[in-house]
Amino acid sequence: MRGGGLGNWAEGEWTDDTQMSLGILDVLAERLDDEPVDLVAIGQNFLDWAATDPPDIGNHTREVLEAGVEAVDLLDWSNEVQELRGDLVGNGGLMRSAPVALIALYDREVVAHLAAEASRLTHAHADSREACVLWCEAIRLAIGGASPVSADEWAELVASSLDLVNEDRRAVWKERIDEAVLLPQQAFKPNGWVVHAFQAALSAIAHTPIPREEPSGHLEDAIRTTVMIGGDTDTVAAIAGALVGARWGASALPDEWLEILHGIRRTGDPVVRAAEIGDLVRSSLGS
Repeated sequence: MRGGGLGNWAEGEWTDDTQMSLGILDVLAERLDDEPVDLVAIGQNFLDWAATDPPDIGNHTREVLEAGVEAVDLLDWSNEVQELRGDLVGNGGLMRSAPVALIALYDREVVAHLAAEASRLTHAHADSREACVLWCEAIRLAIGGASPVSADEWAELVASSLDLVNEDRRAVWKERIDEAVLLPQQAFKPNGWVVHAFQAALSAIAHTPIPREEPSGHLEDAIRTTVMIGGDTDTVAAIAGALVGARWGASALPDEWLEILHGIRRTGDPVVRAAEIGDLVRSSLGS
């Protein structure tokens, strides 16, 4: 929650991770029950955000969003960019994906589909799409009451949705998940690659002890552990925070964090506070 960094952020100010998450959350909050999620609207929010010259934007995300394409063509253009980049894939799709878990708390297929498609707006590689599917499904399960405690239970939670990725990719992801709980979080640096960001976040969560007297303190401790990894700290902490937050709930957030938490959607927009984020989350919840 300290200020500074690449964007010269104020104390408690969120970064591009949350700014892009709001691009998804705003669309979900305005959606009527059973209405399809408007991917073009999400893409337009991303384009509008990038057009305001944000203080921090990932290289891969910038390449897709600053090419002058229309929102309706964003998926096709993202595919072209990924073909040019080959297997280079950043963590920008995963960092913003958490709101997807809210749209269908009782329909894993709906969540998985949107997780993959929302990633594909900028990050079309299978590693990004599948990481988003696995992470969003774990968040959905945690919101629904899944309560992992041990490292093995965290691994089981994330691995429980392996059937939602292509069959020929399941063993790859099972190995990656197992590595995350077997190896220390520092093993996954640098963490700009989406797979290392995924593994670093899971490793930090799984290896942070749960306090006996105040178990929900695990939320704060795990986020601090994640930040201490170094590297792309705000992004990996955003990824970890989404899952550990779903596990322990909003009541586990320290009051001192909520008091200073703030940010904007786009450069020049009004400041948004934590309470408004809470309202958007509640409006986005779907069955």
